Amino acid sequence: MTTELPAKASLSQLRTRAKDLRKAVAKGRPDAIARVRAHHPEYRGTTVDPLAFTLRDAQLTIAREHGLPSWPELMEKVATELVEGRELHRYFGVELNNETWDLMDQIDETSPLADQERLLYGAYAACLHWLEAGNEANHARGEYMIARAALRIGRASLGLEHAQRCLSLVLAHPTIMSDWDEPFAREALSRALAATGSFPAALAERTRALELTALVANPGDRQVLETEMSKDPWFGLTD
Repeated sequence: MTTELPAKASLSQLRTRAKDLRKAVAKGRPDAIARVRAHHPEYRGTTVDPLAFTLRDAQLTIAREHGLPSWPELMEKVATELVEGRELHRYFGVELNNETWDLMDQIDETSPLADQERLLYGAYAACLHWLEAGNEANHARGEYMIARAALRIGRASLGLEHAQRCLSLVLAHPTIMSDWDEPFAREALSRALAATGSFPAALAERTRALELTALVANPGDRQVLETEMSKDPWFGLTD
């Protein structure tokens, strides 16, 4: 049996539901596991391993619960009902950006190729939608996401290309950038340079990123930057 979507469904609500389902399965809750066995094509009638159940599995379960074959098709259905035209691009840009960040902690160069491609193509898709609906700041942030996704799956040269493009956009359009755009851009470039073996240049970019981070006015934005700067991989730069 399938479940009708709520009259005012949003992708933010669905994404939250997917995260909640994943957590519930991880805790071994019988009701959550029953939902998975009823709707996930790989778990019908079989044992569900809570440790192997991913966010993608939760998303697919929810899509199947609502009669859609995949999460992207569920996303398209809900978004199309909410917005159209330029706003549709904006909506997809936001949602794909959020989904890519969610996947970034789960997928790396050891993951199956299909998962790696999903991460990278999600970042490209988000950037494409922002090219239609946003400005140069949105474009720069899209390039940042592509760079980080590429580095995450071991594609260092590709990551370097997009990190350089990100910083170029930030420096070319300073009046529309936030004070956190440049330190983020230099952080991505530092990682990419380290990943490609250019350690002196990588260290210089990281040092500048840390300097600019200290100058970010909003404490919350500064905390986000500091948290991201503390995360691996730095490809041997901080060892």
